[in-house]
Amino acid sequence: MGSVPDSPLDASLAGALGGRTATALQKAFGLRTVGDLLTHFPRRYARRGELTALDQLPLGESVTIVAQVLDVRERTMRARRGSILEVRIGDGQGILTLTFFNQAWRAKDLVPGARGIFAGKVGDYRGLRQLAHPDYELFDASHEAVAGVGDQQAQKWAKQPIPIYPASASVASWQVQKSVEVLLDGLPPIDDAVPASVRSELDLMPVSEAYERIHRPESDRDHLTARDTLRFDEAFVLQSALLQQRALVRRSAATPRRAAPDGLLAAFDAALPFERTGDQRLVGDEITRDLEAEVPMNRLVQGEVGSGKTLVALRAMLAVAESGGQSALLAPTEVLAAQHLRSITATLGPDLAARLRPTLLTGQMTVAQRKKALLSIVSGQAHVVVGTHALISEAVEFFDLGLVVVDEQHRFGVDQREALRKKGATPPHVLVLTATPIPRTVAMTVFGDLDVSTIAELPKGRQPIESFVVPLADHPTWGGRIWQRSAEEVAKGRQVFVVCPAIDAVTAEPGDPPDAEVAPGDDPDGAEPSDAPAPERASVEGVMARVPTIPVLQGLRVEPLHGRMSSDEKDDVMRRFAAGDIDVLVATTVVEVGVDVPNASTMVVLDADRFGVSQLHQLRGRVGRGGHPGLCLLVTHAAADTVARERVDAVAATLDGFELAQVDLDLRREGDVLGNLQSGGRSSLRLLRVARDGDLIGLAREHAAEVLDADPRLVDHPALAAAIARRLDDRGREAMGKN
Repeated sequence: MGSVPDSPLDASLAGALGGRTATALQKAFGLRTVGDLLTHFPRRYARRGELTALDQLPLGESVTIVAQVLDVRERTMRARRGSILEVRIGDGQGILTLTFFNQAWRAKDLVPGARGIFAGKVGDYRGLRQLAHPDYELFDASHEAVAGVGDQQAQKWAKQPIPIYPASASVASWQVQKSVEVLLDGLPPIDDAVPASVRSELDLMPVSEAYERIHRPESDRDHLTARDTLRFDEAFVLQSALLQQRALVRRSAATPRRAAPDGLLAAFDAALPFERTGDQRLVGDEITRDLEAEVPMNRLVQGEVGSGKTLVALRAMLAVAESGGQSALLAPTEVLAAQHLRSITATLGPDLAARLRPTLLTGQMTVAQRKKALLSIVSGQAHVVVGTHALISEAVEFFDLGLVVVDEQHRFGVDQREALRKKGATPPHVLVLTATPIPRTVAMTVFGDLDVSTIAELPKGRQPIESFVVPLADHPTWGGRIWQRSAEEVAKGRQVFVVCPAIDAVTAEPGDPPDAEVAPGDDPDGAEPSDAPAPERASVEGVMARVPTIPVLQGLRVEPLHGRMSSDEKDDVMRRFAAGDIDVLVATTVVEVGVDVPNASTMVVLDADRFGVSQLHQLRGRVGRGGHPGLCLLVTHAAADTVARERVDAVAATLDGFELAQVDLDLRREGDVLGNLQSGGRSSLRLLRVARDGDLIGLAREHAAEVLDADPRLVDHPALAAAIARRLDDRGREAMGKN
């Protein structure tokens, strides 16, 4: 890459605004540089002439509103010395009270008729909405007066959009605005990351002008057109970073891994008791071509639950083993790692298993077991190694690591994946598996440096799964039917999963994603908090304590499974459940992925609204894997018409994981979409919205590819090189390389 020039955007805020202001902005929003503050964009625009619908303000939320002072009164406090100043503000419909303690002097400014912007947290006092000790900024009274009689400048002032910024309790919106204006007043010209030819073709304004217009618009057209330019700029820089990373990976050398015509892979395929699906063959061919190349494979395989991703990965492991190489499969949990080992050993059959020596390595193995496993790995006897994070420890050395398979990549941090990849003498091939289908726009945005393969076709013989929402908020008495229906399945000789979001009333499963640990009354997708007390979170220990009191479960074999249990305990429970010795398994999301019990016909998810769409789809995929139709009961206390309930209803409405992936994208907050890819502090999306901007992202990728094809190291595009370095600071850039 060419030398990266200094940019005004990289200057520190302390130098531009002074230490006190810079410290406040860093503490409140994590902003450190001029570029950070300029990309802290307004979330909406108000007008001086408009008023806010005060009667619709949600309790407990911090708000920034435009309103007019109606009246002011001061009263003496009864319980202690001092006075309270009460200022009523209104919008013509609703009324809100501002309360100030021992600040009577504010009555000089807050006179009836004065208008301004007010910010604070909405509270309730005796049934009336109020803001206690709010911040405010009043509009200029002289402008207000002239605006009413038609002066052109004053009219323009009255109609000019006011940027309303994301604010905090310590830094109000107008304080952010004033800081931005100081920056803009002294901002030198900024070089554009998007080449002039692309800007001209797409009719984009220079980036300096776009910053000016989005922060200081004179009309709605100003900030709307500026937003278009800055949104494309963001997409272009992100796609350039991903494509450049992809090119860097392809410049490193890897050891080609070719399967012999009559070797291990051919013997395995000949012994398969079923025909591979068309998608399995297609993806298998793509992986074969990658493995035979002299550059590292970097491929993501996405596919529905039960579509055969593990089979595809196992065939790749056999191809690597033929050249004496080893494969490491990284699984998110000990239960899943043990399940993978059993499944791989059984699928290989006794002869191939004896030659490949599948070996397990987890953190809870005994010293003797661990020593034996490490010896098999370092000597090269173990051609297939399955493990958890324990594979990453420094003590683990491979003889010839040729392939890294990461199962359910969203459960791992980028550092963990990279640590495993570095254990190869030459860069190993990398295969990432996910049962969470990924919309095209997310694939381009998050996995733009990987080749993506899709297995959409399910193997023949998979049984249909019926899904039902059990809405206890609407029908509290339906709770008993859950257990009755479960007992009916057991009576038919089947088995039942019961999944809870927590181990006990306050503890979620260690390692669960954040959307499985939602506090009562706090919807993960931004729904308004409810005033009603939320029911206690369903937990494994809570359900197990209730079992003796549920008549239909008497006599059934009910066992718990969760992350606090030892490795041996978890493995023992899963073995007994798989063998049919347990009727009902009460578990956390430790069973979310990969656990295969063909006789399990029913999945009960308690507090289903506490899980994400993809998680619920994963859990549902645990049943219907044998010869029996599957049943999934999604139990929720979420009220109708809430986002939480909409999520559960969406899962019940379709079995199509790709359709659900789009629903998930539409429902979830944007920050959740990117997971931990963007690990560099402020390096999450600013204006770009994956759910909405698919076409724009595709267009940006095309133009970025043209630039990088002609100038891979960006020698002739120093501003783009600087923008990539800024967009992905060192840690974020490192994260990009590790996916």
